[in-house]
Amino acid sequence: QLQLVESGGGLVQPGGSLRLSCATSGFTLDYYAIGWFRQAPGKEREGVSCIKHDDGGSTYYADSVKGRFTISRDNAKTTVYLQMNSLKPEDTAVYYCAAEAFGNVQRMCVMSLASYWGQGTQVAVSS
Repeated sequence: QLQLVESGGGLVQPGGSLRLSCATSGFTLDYYAIGWFRQAPGKEREGVSCIKHDDGGSTYYADSVKGRFTISRDNAKTTVYLQMNSLKPEDTAVYYCAAEAFGNVQRMCVMSLASYWGQGTQVAVSS
């Protein structure tokens, strides 16, 4: 059974950092594009960052996180990461990872196109 499990969320002060992990199982990660999405209360889900399948040679970042967030993947560890630096209060949301076989990273993130979703991890940025 295909599973994605997020971890690493928590409460952090503005300017701080967190690293989210998306542990995957039940499928061959190499074949899947992986995306990080977030949803804040009262707002629509937003594609934060997506990474191409296989070697992850192509990535997409939402304008709101460019230069602050970095997505990476370790296929051997079947895990995808989202390093979040210089966090702002507006980054507060539930963060989800999702998978799409051979997905196009821009379409995946912009249109939230993914077949499989995790349960989410809460990130709160507050002083």
